[in-house]
Amino acid sequence: MPNKPSEKALTEPFEAGEDLCCEVSHSHHSDLANPAQTAALTVEQAQRMSEFLGFLADTNRLRLLSMLAEQEMCVGDLAIALGMNESAVSHQLRTLRAIRLVSFRKQGRHVFYRLHDRHVLDFYQALIEHLDETTA
Repeated sequence: MPNKPSEKALTEPFEAGEDLCCEVSHSHHSDLANPAQTAALTVEQAQRMSEFLGFLADTNRLRLLSMLAEQEMCVGDLAIALGMNESAVSHQLRTLRAIRLVSFRKQGRHVFYRLHDRHVLDFYQALIEHLDETTA
């Protein structure tokens, strides 16, 4: 049986109608209500982030990113490695270029793609690490 009210939150579920507010008054609670003092995204930032993440919600784009996280590759090699046709790979790479996740260089007739910068690689690796964590 919990000895203190704070232990209840860790050991017992909330009951219907129970007040979820803090038991102790904190002077900073009123500060949080002031929008100028919070770190919340603006509506515009949230919209841009939502659109960006929407572009990532595609299996083939994520597979392309996984290949490019390892090394720079040309369209033909990406197509072979992923079992896709070159036209489909090129289409997906155009989308990834438009949102600045990948960049390219031309060498003769070949176009080589790579992740745009370190931020993209860090973002990709953080997602993989998060998904590989075991849940308790």
